[in-house]
Amino acid sequence: MSLRPVEFQVLLALSGDDRHGYSIMQEAARLGGDEARIEPGTLYRALHRMLRAGWVAESGRRPAADVDDDRRRYYRLTPLGRRVAAAEAERLARLVAAARANRLLTRA
Repeated sequence: MSLRPVEFQVLLALSGDDRHGYSIMQEAARLGGDEARIEPGTLYRALHRMLRAGWVAESGRRPAADVDDDRRRYYRLTPLGRRVAAAEAERLARLVAAARANRLLTRA
């Protein structure tokens, strides 16, 4: 099963820590550059699908109240979500290896 790019970006952004929506968008852009920017509507539709699938869950962990906003929802990667993300990373690694073997990529 291959994921939508936005789903993989969200799983990847959550693989290091729990995050709220805006932080997920920032981390996705940091990891993937400007072409990996996620629009808010796209993010929240993806989060909704991923919550239903059990890949992410709302997190009970929150930062200290003086640096937090009550309106924020925090999300965490579930064990299933981590397995899904790892499987997608492996699939993508195989494709990159094939691209290198076929001389489509020249950098190591």
